[in-house]
Amino acid sequence: MLKPLPGGGYELRLYIQPGASRDQLVGLHDGAIKIAIKAPPVDGKANAYLQQLLADWFGVRKNQLQLIRGELNRQKTWHVSPPCQLPAEFSPYLESS
Repeated sequence: MLKPLPGGGYELRLYIQPGASRDQLVGLHDGAIKIAIKAPPVDGKANAYLQQLLADWFGVRKNQLQLIRGELNRQKTWHVSPPCQLPAEFSPYLESS
């Protein structure tokens, strides 16, 4: 899900489906936001691609995104540092603090 962090920013719990035909937010999967991405799950390409995609969606630089957990898994946790914008598509997944 999407958890606001103290001082701004967000923690994202994601489930990634690499090798999709297009990039899209799919919905929920096991308590995480499911995102389909075009990048293949090879040699870290999916993580780098996801980092750029999230940066574009949240209106931040890539260095404002940090992969916390799940480097080699489909289940991932990312931190988005402020200042950032919350994409409208993510609003339904926002946890109350």
